Amino acid sequence: MEVPTGTVELVPDPDHAAGVTLLVNGVPSSYVDLDDPGVLAFEYMQQMALVIDTLRPGTPLDVVHLGAGGCALARALDVLRPGSRQLAVELDTRLPELARLWFGLPRAPALRIRAGDARAELERLGTATTDVVVRDVFAGDRTPAHLTTIEAARAAARVLRPGGVYLVNCADRPPLALARSEAATLGRVFADVVVIAEPALLRGRGYGNLVLAATDDPALLAVAGLARAVRTLPAPARLLRGEEVAAFAAGAPVLHDPVTGDGTRDAAP
Repeated sequence: MEVPTGTVELVPDPDHAAGVTLLVNGVPSSYVDLDDPGVLAFEYMQQMALVIDTLRPGTPLDVVHLGAGGCALARALDVLRPGSRQLAVELDTRLPELARLWFGLPRAPALRIRAGDARAELERLGTATTDVVVRDVFAGDRTPAHLTTIEAARAAARVLRPGGVYLVNCADRPPLALARSEAATLGRVFADVVVIAEPALLRGRGYGNLVLAATDDPALLAVAGLARAVRTLPAPARLLRGEEVAAFAAGAPVLHDPVTGDGTRDAAP
């Protein structure tokens, strides 16, 4: 099916009648279990969910999703954290309508969906108004550059409440130059940054997703249970923190918005 930004397709899971994968321009964007909203099939979403678990367990959260897709994570959080209020931002104006039709997404105020550019909509949000910002935006297999810069990280930090967390889905391949620069960039803005990824990816094997989590609360991501939890996922992952993140990001350039002819920085996509 055609949408303003390309095509979308639903692919049934041959092993599970209620499972379906949403493809956007031929790339897997979301996996949804129509019978169980709490199912998160993508490894990076499982990793993000474990980080979110560290925030005020058992209480509702305010969450902003930059990049909606099929809203799989938002759909899961609606049942895992009842009473949460979520906003999903999606560039494609048609895709959210289809996701609501196909997947029975929660309605406002539990889940609002807003069409627009993720960076522009982030900068319109109020200061200290949310607990979690999730960045999961792709054009093909890369995140648009204007969402990876220090200026974008500062925009995310501004809208987070004290003790909130910024979660980044970074897809990269060896030598992980983008992921290293993103870690270095987030380290300039936030008090603590962790990197979560499968060990093979960290050893330079193949293309895959790394989750970067950043917060102003040094204690939030330091809990021993988090590192243990990511190791015991169906696809075991490794959590880098402190000196390990410093070594991972060592020498990587901090990313900035480009400078325009008048000397200002341009946040346009």
